[in-house]
Amino acid sequence: MKYEIEYIEKIAKILNDNQLSEIVLEDGEQAITVRRELCGSIQAAAPAVAVAPTLSPSSPLPQTKEDKKQSSKGTPIVSPMVGAFYAAPAPGAKPFVKVGDVVSPGQVVCIVEAMKLMNEIESEVSGKIVEICVEDGQSVEYGQVLMYVE
Repeated sequence: MKYEIEYIEKIAKILNDNQLSEIVLEDGEQAITVRRELCGSIQAAAPAVAVAPTLSPSSPLPQTKEDKKQSSKGTPIVSPMVGAFYAAPAPGAKPFVKVGDVVSPGQVVCIVEAMKLMNEIESEVSGKIVEICVEDGQSVEYGQVLMYVE
């Protein structure tokens, strides 16, 4: 599938008009992602040859120069998608982690619900949870810091 600039511009307009952060269109084995960065600019990704989820909960996020620097609070665990943050596996259940807990790589630390799918978010590092930055049930954006591990 060949994408014309005019077509991508229309998608970008829909993105801005509806205050969306990302649109992913798939057609067979090809896909296109149009993403609005926090500064408001539009980026169009090249069509993909194979369709795969943009990011799985365990895959690393692309890093910017700012992200590569470790925060004084520790290593951030960020949301790999737009959705709703849940600290526990079910309402009223014990949270996956709380401040002061020690986590290891691969350990589930929260859930981000996106399009009615519950995506377990795993820690990629070991250490102690020093801050949880979002409230249970709060909407989160792609790349938003969920918690810090020291």
